[in-house]
Amino acid sequence: MRIEQKEQGLLVHLEGELGHHEALEAMRGLEDVIDSYTPGGLELDFSGVTFMDSSGIAVVVQSARQMRALGGDMAVSGVSKQAMRVFSAAGI
Repeated sequence: MRIEQKEQGLLVHLEGELGHHEALEAMRGLEDVIDSYTPGGLELDFSGVTFMDSSGIAVVVQSARQMRALGGDMAVSGVSKQAMRVFSAAGI
C-alpha cells in the first residue's frame, strides 16, 4: 500500500493480491491511515492489484463506511477486468 496526499484527500495505491488474508491486512492498514489523516476524500487505486476475490469488496465497503462516518467522500479507480468481474458479480 502506497499513500499519496492530494489536495482533495488521500490516494491509496493497493498492490498485489486481495484475497482473504491480504484484504484483512489492507482493511487494518486503511483504517489506521484514515484515522491518522482524517481525509476529506479517499481514492483507492486498484491498478496495482493483480488478483481480487470477494474479500476485496470488504476493503471497499469498510473504507466507504469509515469515510462516510467522517463526512468524507470515497472513490475507486484503476479497477482491472478481473476485479471488475468480482464487483459486478456482487452487484457493485
